[in-house]
Amino acid sequence: MARPLAVVFSGQGTAGGEASGEVRDAVGRVVGNGEVPYQLSVFAGSVYEFRRLKESGVKPDVLAGHSLGEYAAAHAAGALGLEDGVRLVAERGRLMTEAAKRNPGGMVAIIGIGTREVVQAVDAADGAVVAANFNTPRQTVVSGKNEALEEVTGCVGGKKRRLDVAGAFHSPLMWDAAIKMDTLLEEVSLEDPRVPMISGIDGSVLAKADDVRLALREQMLSPVRWVAVVERFAALGIAEVVEAGGGTLVRMLRDFRDLEMQGRAAKEVLA
Repeated sequence: MARPLAVVFSGQGTAGGEASGEVRDAVGRVVGNGEVPYQLSVFAGSVYEFRRLKESGVKPDVLAGHSLGEYAAAHAAGALGLEDGVRLVAERGRLMTEAAKRNPGGMVAIIGIGTREVVQAVDAADGAVVAANFNTPRQTVVSGKNEALEEVTGCVGGKKRRLDVAGAFHSPLMWDAAIKMDTLLEEVSLEDPRVPMISGIDGSVLAKADDVRLALREQMLSPVRWVAVVERFAALGIAEVVEAGGGTLVRMLRDFRDLEMQGRAAKEVLA
């Protein structure tokens, strides 16, 4: 009997991947012969890798994506068409880049301390900063204006790592981009997922098209609660997690010490 399996999709901070066939053609119809924008490169690489996983016999019982990765998860679940996914992700990347130029900021991962200490420091900070990614019990990412980030990181322990991203994602500094994405998402036809998705916002199960639409609409400003996603996997009895794109998400499983859940990057599965 096959062990219950989840496939997850990484987001910003992951290197863009290669794609061919139908995925490459769909990207080409949006960008032409020009350079593929970063977020679209990540999406296309993840989708292509998922298709290779399926061809190799991987059949997920549930899907989830971290931030940008939710678009790849929605496509893999059968909720979001490829052409619409490519177009939405291209626009998402453009809008977020523009918002980052108008409202400069960044993101810093704080590693090795509990979430509560980080949240308390954020609440006490005098500036635009939020706890943006609750990645593991020992890793929280803060996002906001650079001065506020320095204030928060200066008064908490742990190791700090500046993320290689264009701006202060999952913070109010992305407000303009989020409003414009709302309009774009309202115009897209979505289907009920054929494979259940887990929301990165709160770990809930997304079983209807409207659930997926709402999750994609809210994710740009809401924190990514990846801890809630992993806890949902555990509640569903998931025994193995395979990551399409990079390997960051499966490496983070090491911080969930009470869970017996195997994690592998797609390249390990496909080797």
